[in-house]
Amino acid sequence: MVRTIRLFHELFPQVVVATQRPERFRGLDVETVTDRFPGGGPLAGIHTALLASRYPHAFVAACDMPGLDTGVIRFLLARIGTADAVVPRWEGDVEPLHAIYAARCAPRIEAALRAGRLAVRDFLAAVEVDYVNEADLGAVRGAATSLLNVNTPEELAAVGGRFEEAER
Repeated sequence: MVRTIRLFHELFPQVVVATQRPERFRGLDVETVTDRFPGGGPLAGIHTALLASRYPHAFVAACDMPGLDTGVIRFLLARIGTADAVVPRWEGDVEPLHAIYAARCAPRIEAALRAGRLAVRDFLAAVEVDYVNEADLGAVRGAATSLLNVNTPEELAAVGGRFEEAER
């Protein structure tokens, strides 16, 4: 997480972490916000982060992506236009937790959360999305590493050495 926060400080003037456990981030020079819809999953975290944002767009990343890459994030940032979100397609799927969301989405996300529609993918189906195709993204150095999710201790152990140098 320290590597990710350092990387975000290189890229962004504001770094916000949506978390139910803000004490874990003390001393890391980040703003922490607690979900306004506890139990609302990633969509609730996106909502809360957008509300805290002082900027018209926010890059959102899952906490299980240890290899985030500045070049890949800059590539996505360069695509900001009129769409409500910029979302990569990778390995035949979408990556809504390695994406950019317009702050203006917050009221629509809140409406979805209030209605019990918690899936980020369902929300994306209701807004204008610039889906970044895998071929374009694959041409960006570091894309595979940046989009890698690790969901188990075994997966983390398998890639641990790959990110060790970046942690120093």
